[in-house]
Parts: sequence; structure tokens; C-alpha cells
Amino acid sequence: MPRVTVVMAVYNAAQFLREAVTSVLAQTYRDFELIVVDDSSSDDSLSILQSFGDPRMRIIRHHTNMGAALSRNDALVAARGEFVAIMDADDVCARTRLERQVA
Repeated sequence: MPRVTVVMAVYNAAQFLREAVTSVLAQTYRDFELIVVDDSSSDDSLSILQSFGDPRMRIIRHHTNMGAALSRNDALVAARGEFVAIMDADDVCARTRLERQVA
């Protein structure tokens, strides 16, 4: 089980998504999972998410738009970590974010 679950809700965020996800996957702290909920995006968000192929990342797909709060709640239900970190699809993490927050 990972120590940290990073939760990200995504809706039509293709413009920012690659940089946001890359910043999570590049963390100095390695004991985490990333759960991304694609909230029925109509842009390239889902294909961008699927292109990563990182085993620490799980994608949940909504077939109708439910909103950010319900998307985060779905991710929280699936979370296995002791701690949860919230990330927006247009945010970029500092490389030591999780390391510092866990400490």
C-alpha cells in the first residue's frame, strides 16, 4: 500500500495536464499513487492521461460530467494511502512537495 494518495480531478484540462501529471510522477518522495478522475472530458485529456503508462497512476473515467467535488470523492473512495494530497489539473508540484508534506 502506498503511503500517499495524490488525487486529481480533470475536466477538459489538456492544455495543462501533461505538465501537472509529470510534476507528480517526478516527486522525490516515491511511495505514492496518483488517482486521476477524468470527468467526461471532451478534449484530449483522457488520451494524455493514458499516454503515461505509469503503474503508480490509476485513471477513473466518468461518462457524464459530475463536477470536481464528486470526482474527488470517487478518487477518495479508491484511495489506498494513509495520507491524501489534492492536486488540480492545472497545478504543478514542486519536486519535493510530497517529501516535505509527509515529513
